[in-house]
Order: sequence, then C-alpha cells, then structure tokens
Amino acid sequence: MIGTTISHYKILEKLGTGGMGVVYKAEDARLKRTVALKFLPPDLTRDPEAKQRFIHEAQAASALQHYNICSVHDIDETNDGQLFIVMDCYEGKSLKEKMAGGLMRIEVAADIAIQVAQGLQKAHEKGITHRDVKPGNIIITNDGVVKILDFGLAKLAGQSRLTKTGSTIGTAAYMSPEQAQGLEVDHRTDIWSLGVVLFEMLTGKLPFRGEHEAALLYSVVHEEPQTVTSLRADTQVQVERIIRKSLEKDLARRYQTIQELIADLKAVKSPTMELPKQEKSIVVLPFDNLSPDPDQEYFSDGLTEEVISDLSEVRSLRVISRSSAMTFKGMKKKIPEIAREVNVQYVLEGSVRKSGDNLRITAQLIDATNDAHLWAEKYSGTLDDVFDIQERVSRSIVTALELTLTTDTARKIAERAIDNVAAYEYYLKAYHEIWKFTEDALTRALDYLEKGLAIIGPNAFLYSANAFAYLQSAGIGIKPDEYSKKAKEWAEKALALSPDFPKALAVLGWIEYWKEQTQKSLGYFKRTLAADPNEYAGLHGLAANYFWAGKLEAALSLSERMIELDPLNVLGHNLKASVHFQFGDYETSLECFERAYQMDPENRAIHMHYTWALVGANQPEKGISIIDRIARTSPDNPLIKVGLLLKCGVLKDWDGFRQMMTPEFERVCREKRFLAYAVGNVLVLLGEYEKALDWLEGAVDRGFVNYPRFAKGDPFLEGVRGNVRFKTLLERVKKEWEEFEV
Repeated sequence: MIGTTISHYKILEKLGTGGMGVVYKAEDARLKRTVALKFLPPDLTRDPEAKQRFIHEAQAASALQHYNICSVHDIDETNDGQLFIVMDCYEGKSLKEKMAGGLMRIEVAADIAIQVAQGLQKAHEKGITHRDVKPGNIIITNDGVVKILDFGLAKLAGQSRLTKTGSTIGTAAYMSPEQAQGLEVDHRTDIWSLGVVLFEMLTGKLPFRGEHEAALLYSVVHEEPQTVTSLRADTQVQVERIIRKSLEKDLARRYQTIQELIADLKAVKSPTMELPKQEKSIVVLPFDNLSPDPDQEYFSDGLTEEVISDLSEVRSLRVISRSSAMTFKGMKKKIPEIAREVNVQYVLEGSVRKSGDNLRITAQLIDATNDAHLWAEKYSGTLDDVFDIQERVSRSIVTALELTLTTDTARKIAERAIDNVAAYEYYLKAYHEIWKFTEDALTRALDYLEKGLAIIGPNAFLYSANAFAYLQSAGIGIKPDEYSKKAKEWAEKALALSPDFPKALAVLGWIEYWKEQTQKSLGYFKRTLAADPNEYAGLHGLAANYFWAGKLEAALSLSERMIELDPLNVLGHNLKASVHFQFGDYETSLECFERAYQMDPENRAIHMHYTWALVGANQPEKGISIIDRIARTSPDNPLIKVGLLLKCGVLKDWDGFRQMMTPEFERVCREKRFLAYAVGNVLVLLGEYEKALDWLEGAVDRGFVNYPRFAKGDPFLEGVRGNVRFKTLLERVKKEWEEFEV
C-alpha cells in the first residue's frame, strides 16, 4: 500500500490498525496537505451492514466541527470497492501511548478529560453519541490539543440500530453497563467511558478487569471498582467523587449531561482560586540613586517598590515582585539578559535625584524583545509632587502597553498611602531597613515607624509595616513569643482601619501558621489573596499550608504562580521541588532544589528539604555533605539539627542520635509537627519502629494530615508500611485529609 496513489492521495506510511480499520498517512496531491486515510478491512467491506456503519461514521463525523474533534474531509472508494475516509492527520501521540509513560498529574489528566468532554458536548448537541471513547481514539497533539477520533460507532438520534441482536459495539473495558448488555444507549454511555479513561489516566489501571471478555463484561455490569484514593494517595476527594458519579451503573445517578461533568472537572483543575491570567509582563528595575547624598537610597528604593505596587494592581499585567527586581540593584546587565532571567517582555528602568526637597525622576520603558524604547519621560518637582509623579509613571506605562484600567484599579493607583510627605519618608526608610532582616535594621525600622505615626496618627500602612517588622523580628529569633504577639496587635489595628488590608492579613496568616492553627491560617491567606491575588506572602502561606496538608495539586499550582511573580526568590522553587518529591518525580524535584540551592546557598529551609530529597532519592553522600558544611556555621538551628539526625539515621548511628536528642531539643521537635514527623522518619531508618510511630502519631496529633506523604510519597516510611499500628494511623490520616477542604 505504501507508495501507491489512490484517487489523488499518495500513501506515505502506515499509522495504525484498529478493530474497525487501518489508517495510513497520505499526501493530498490536489491541496498539498498531509491527511490520514482510514480503510475498512476488506473482509468487512463485503458485509453490507459494516459498510453502512462505515458510511454513517463519515456522515456523523463530517457534521461535527469542533476544536477537539478530528475533522473529516471526504469519503471515497477504491477501484476494488474498498471504502476509506479522509481526515486530518495530527503530529502527536495517542492517549494510550501517553499513558504508557506513567501516571499523569491530576491537573494534566483533568485537562485532557475536559478537552475530550468539550468535544463530546458538541457531538451530544448534534444528537450523536460516540460509543467508543477510549485512549486509542484520543490523540494529544504536540501542542497539547486533544482530538477525538473515530465516530464510527456513533448513533444518530432516532436512527435504527445497526448492531445485530445480542452483539455489542465498542471496546469491552470502556463499555457502560447498558452497552455491555446490548441495551439501548444514549449520551450517558460516553460519560461512563470518559470516567473509565480518567480512572486509568490517574491510576494506570482499569476500574473493571477480567481474564476474558465475558468476565470483564460481568465486572462492568455487576462489580464496583476500587476507589482511586486506594490506588493513588494524592487524589483529591472531588476527583474521587467525579469518577464515582461518572461510573454509576444506575443511569439516573450518573451525570445527566456532559456539561455537568465539565464544570466539576474545571473546579478540580483550578482547586484554589481563579488566579489572574496575564498576557503582558514587566520587571521594574531598582531606580538608580543619583542624589548627592548616598543615604537617600531609601527614597529611590521606595519609589521602585511603590511603582511595582501600583502596576501590580493591573490584573492583566504580570509584574515581577520586589524580591526578584531588587536582585538587579547595582548590576550592569543588558536589558535582554535581565528580561530572560525573569521571563518578561518589558523592562522599566529609571533614576532619582533628590536634593533637599527638589526631585528629578527619569523613567523609560523598554521592549526587551527588540531593545526598543517604547516610552521615556523626565519629571521635575518637589517632595510634595512625589505622589503625583508616581501615579503619572504608572499610568504612562499602562498607556504605553495598551492596557485598560478598571475603575477600581484606577482608584487604587491614585490612592495616597500616606498623604503627609514627612511621614511617607519615614515609611520608606522603615521598609528600607525591614528588608535587611537584621536585628539592628529592624530596630531602626520600628523607630522610623514610630516617628511616622507621631506625625500622621492612625494609618493602616504604618500599622501594617509595624506588624511586618515585628513578624520578621520574631522570624529571625528575636523574642519570638513577645514579638509575634506585637505583630498580631499591630496587624489587627491595621485591619480595624482597613478590614481587607492584604499585608496585615498575611501577617496574621503567618502567625497562625507558626502556631500550627491551619484552618485559621488558611482563612487569613484566602482573605489576603481575595484582596490582592499577587500578594506574595499570601501565595506562599497558602501554598505552604496546602503542601503540609497533602493537597499537592493546589500547592503546586500556587508554587508555580510564586515563581511567575518572583522567579529569583527561592521560596517558590523550594515548594515546587518539595511537591515533585512527594509525587515521586525525583528528577524534577532535584533539579528545582539545585536551582534554589544555587540561588541561596545559605537558606536553612533549602538545606533541610534538599538534604532529605537527596537521601530519599538515593544520593546520601551529597545530602550529608550539605548538612556537614552548614552545620559548622549554624549548629544550633533546629532545621540543621534534624538534618544531622538524618545523617545518624543513614549511618545507623543510634548513639549519635541519642547524644543529639537532648531534652531541650526533644521538646522543640515535639512542639513542631514537621520536626516531629522528621524525627519519626529517622527512627524508622534506625529500625526503632515503635518509637518512630510514637513520633509520627504526635505529628498527626498536631495536625500533620499529609495522607499522600504517609501513604506513598515518603520513601523513609517503607520500613513501617506493613505495620498494623501504622495502618491504623494511616486510616486516621486519610479521614482527616479527606475532610480537609481546599
């Protein structure tokens, strides 16, 4: 067949063989395009009924024009009477081939299922039922687009049945109960089949199995499948419900329309919230300080931050966060290089010259793709004009990028955080010190804020800055209990003036997170992001909560959003790496950890997570070398000490473990659920299974309900997974995890 020409189609290669035909890749000589030709097998061509079915395939499919349905162009016949259909030929793989590569991420499987369902929706609207939805009839193009093939089993509404009495059409493993019994079917049979496909994508197994077709069909009609969560621990409760409802044997209890299924699948794909989808992106580089006095640098940095804050209000624009933007301070990198590092199209750079009360500010907007200047402006005035200049810069960028401001966004950009210039200067000076994260700098910040409040009186921005300063002080170990309490007091004062103030809400979220009050913490972080979807502290807090709670898809989605907004900040990379480790994707996990480690080699959280990932991925030497290096400089840091405990576990050093586990350090570990869990891990490595379970139960008592980690995602627990006591604990964790709402 290959090399021959049929009609005006030259056969190039064979693509595959199915129960209802052979498919070849061909060149359409008339239209100069590549197509696929599907031939009915010669022995079936002699059967008038099969031939009629093939014609109906062409007629049904050609009537369906949809992005997710393979387009049919023609039907023809060879000289010897063999029928064939001409349809689009796609570069890609069948879903069956894709699934051979291993389990899919839940979000990816949901996306594929949504696209299949959207194609089926179009068919159902036309009164057409596919009746053979299966991985072999679904193509994923190289661009990630799903195409449904082979409406050869389609049944036009009201059409006489084409099957013989007692026979069935379709592939047995994907048949609905009514189809398996040879009963009349409707669009709900496609919903069942799609449910089977989704089950298989997530678990690598079919929900119904049998040694031969009769046994398989009996299972479809009479038996209940295993739960998805029993086969894959990270499955969300709502995913389990979707599959269960799709596979209801009682038609009345199954999804009644494909639209209902699509709505539920979309909720799974975006489990946390609708995060803004930006098409344009920008980084605001630190404004150069050209003032005669180098101490005026706080002003240029403050202006940078205020412009970032203004532009972040524009939801259609992705604005790189302060943390990554300030990385370029003082650097002389070329604009295209900077843009590539943070993955943006546009770059704003400028300078500030402040002499006394006089100001001169320049700014220019550059398209990094061609290094072209889109807009440039110089502003002169006094300190009294700073708010007006700041607003003009932001509005000019919006205009240059042809963005539209909503009324609410325009109002927020025009808002004066602190309308007194002297108080505003103290506010800028305070944040300049806060970002240094040292005890002396934080003390100076609190002093500046006190002076600002003395001038202006009650103000949500100054109150919130106080809260943030005290939170950071507690975070670096300065009077943690006392200063956490002060942070909470100042945050609540800010919220009394402005109930949805994002930074104050985020401070309260982190205070509750440290206290391991998960539900309270989640509430504050959700409120933070409802007020400002780009508030980085809120994104980080919500992602961290979801990660420790085992809601991995939600945590991954938020960590990727963190990286989009702040690509040079290690926090997003650390979270993403940790999630992939729990997925069992060690290669991606270690790549992300290594990137984060190179970005911030002194970060203690990175050391802890990276070390455990390396040991879990059978690279203990590298993990131990990281811990040994950092332990020389921070021997008393709890995160480093649990790393040293891990080293004891790897080396089976029980004496070393006991020497390190002093009464004081044991108290610290028992009071933090993730530290208690880590100690449990080490004790498993040491073979002290009962002691390990004591610690693991203690972690669960404090709210560690990460079921996917317990069930499958933690290689350190292999030694106890067969233990009866562990299985009892696992059931408890599963129940609490399922009740945890995202």
